[in-house]
Amino acid sequence: MNALSPVSPGKPAHIHILGGTSDALILCRTLTRRGVPYSLSVASDTGAALAGDLGGELQVGRMDADAMADWLRNARWVIDASHPYAELASHNLAAACAELGLPLTRYERPSDIATINHPLLLPVDSVEQACQTAAALGERIMLTTGSKQLADYVRWLPGKTLIARVLPLAGILAECATLGLGVNQVIAMTGPFSHELNVALYRHFRPQVMITKESGREGGYTEKVRPCLEMNIPCVVIRRPVMHWDDVIATPEAFERRLNQWLDALDVPTAEPLRNPV
Repeated sequence: MNALSPVSPGKPAHIHILGGTSDALILCRTLTRRGVPYSLSVASDTGAALAGDLGGELQVGRMDADAMADWLRNARWVIDASHPYAELASHNLAAACAELGLPLTRYERPSDIATINHPLLLPVDSVEQACQTAAALGERIMLTTGSKQLADYVRWLPGKTLIARVLPLAGILAECATLGLGVNQVIAMTGPFSHELNVALYRHFRPQVMITKESGREGGYTEKVRPCLEMNIPCVVIRRPVMHWDDVIATPEAFERRLNQWLDALDVPTAEPLRNPV
């Protein structure tokens, strides 16, 4: 476990969090409730929209290692709560923390991929492999992998009917239209979704194969995959990239325990609860 680096007496505690995921927002709400100053970095306007007004500072835009080092200049503890597939962002953050000598903790949602074993569950290691596998299984392919790599799916699955489930944001819907996805090929909804809703969507859109990611409980992995398999629809799952971390926590309770330890080490009072707690 990394040794957390509290600020000097008289200076506010400052925690920097990378990620626009539901995990990151849970951590931010905890810090807002506890009155601990923090900064949240999200990659896009989509992440900013999901973050809303949490009470901490918000940095919007993708950063390379140099930009991250600048963002981290006032940090004392850094938490990577980015999406499990945001490999480049995690690498850049780790490089910046190493350069600045900052403690880095990974908040990693547990994986559920091992909880389901089925002959129609087909794990792969990349989007390209997912497209190659799905292309041989059917013409109607449902994508429940988000909007980030839609262009890759369109390029690698020519001639297939793609059904993309994406967030209902204007920029994403415009991208879908630009890529040639018609209104009957886009499901614009905010998940995660229940087992029953997924069943209804599969019945309505009649996919012959689905591509998804190892999103964990927070991403509704089980509720998404089980009904797919129950309906004999092959499910191609893109595994998470393998990364190695020195310090990992996996639950909000573990984060709050670690936060308590860090605040105890500060030996200075925290602020009043931040404005606009969520």
